Amino acid sequence: MYRIAIEKLLKWKESKRRKPLIIEGARQVGKTWLMKEFGRQAYADTVYINFDSNSRMAELFASDLDTERLIMGLELYTGHKIDPDNTLLIFDEVQEVPRALASLKYFYENAMQYHIVCAGSLLGIALHEGTSFPVGKVDFLKLYPLSFKEFLLATGKERFAELLDKRDFGMITSFRQTYIDALKHYYFVGGMPEAVQSFAENRDFNEVRDIQKKILAAYEQDFSKHAPNEIVPKIRMLWNSIPSQLAKKNKKFIYGLIREGARAKEYETALMWLSDCGLVYKVSRVNKAGIPLKAYEDLKAFKLFIVDVGLLGCMTGLRQRTLLDGNDLFAEFKGALTEQYVCQQLKTIEDLGIYYYTNDRGSCEVDFVIDTGEQIIPVEVKAEVNLRAKSLKTYREKFLPEVSFRTSMTDFKKEDWLVNLPLYAIEQIAKEAEEKENGIY
Repeated sequence: MYRIAIEKLLKWKESKRRKPLIIEGARQVGKTWLMKEFGRQAYADTVYINFDSNSRMAELFASDLDTERLIMGLELYTGHKIDPDNTLLIFDEVQEVPRALASLKYFYENAMQYHIVCAGSLLGIALHEGTSFPVGKVDFLKLYPLSFKEFLLATGKERFAELLDKRDFGMITSFRQTYIDALKHYYFVGGMPEAVQSFAENRDFNEVRDIQKKILAAYEQDFSKHAPNEIVPKIRMLWNSIPSQLAKKNKKFIYGLIREGARAKEYETALMWLSDCGLVYKVSRVNKAGIPLKAYEDLKAFKLFIVDVGLLGCMTGLRQRTLLDGNDLFAEFKGALTEQYVCQQLKTIEDLGIYYYTNDRGSCEVDFVIDTGEQIIPVEVKAEVNLRAKSLKTYREKFLPEVSFRTSMTDFKKEDWLVNLPLYAIEQIAKEAEEKENGIY
């Protein structure tokens, strides 16, 4: 299975300003596999240490954090000589030994020659709990489920993925049905590596669904095992309310739908917990389109998406049969799956701020508004081929964006101020917008 993040890791390895690297991401998005695969591809030797329930490592890091002493201890523990030029050091589940996290500062300051990558399924929570953390002394890489492009690569459609990268939309349109079929599969399978691998090997939707159920069960176990006891029920209720929240026409998250009379302050900690461990994406409202968008963020209004479209389908009981019923899949849940899919793809694009827009009266809503750092781009999401864009026109008249995007099941088409971008090509949005800005259109 190919992950685009490998390319980022290779750049990190060659960087003269390399710092210890922390890979963030939800449980089971493939962090451990990625680190080991990177070690296999790019280093002569890999030393892998899992800190989960590892009392010996807890003892090693408990006293002073002298890097020479730590390296000697790691060599004795693993039985491997650690050559700083040719060995990748992997610290997995590093949040279980907070002193190991703290040691990264000293590796950066006193032993930069060592190549260290770290990960942990609940690392985001550890970082926000006041762990002695070396701010400015580490690099970060966020890992998400497989994108649609990675899904194409994993399922034997490498040439179709290449075609998307080239943005040869004449050729892409000729093979639209192949892309649409693959997209339907992706809606069902999602991007969790285990589910994708199973589907690539066996094409068995029932097996995929069983894997997704196990992943969701593992998340539920994490709630009980790692979250403070008093917020576990709230985490569960909030998590389980997300599919019904997304099924609404107005997808703004409403605390009162978790349970009658619920208030924001009761659930803020639960929401932060889910966000910190990468299980939910919070997309805030903006009421103006200026750079940076974050300056216009409405902290009280937001949409919540979960980590993966396949898991969302599993939570809602989406049936395999739906795949065979034409475009029914894209109409079900009033476009919930489609917005989830688009959000998930946008998250994989680096340095992209993701928000949504509504005016104060609520009469105009744009599904996503993205900030590339250079321009603000409105994106309207259509689940099928309905191309009415009333809100997008209202938004354009008010804010005069350079370019607007509508993504749907229709073919690629450039109009004066609007680009129709097929859903299966949404990952190309930043490149398309850049071309527009540079006058290449």
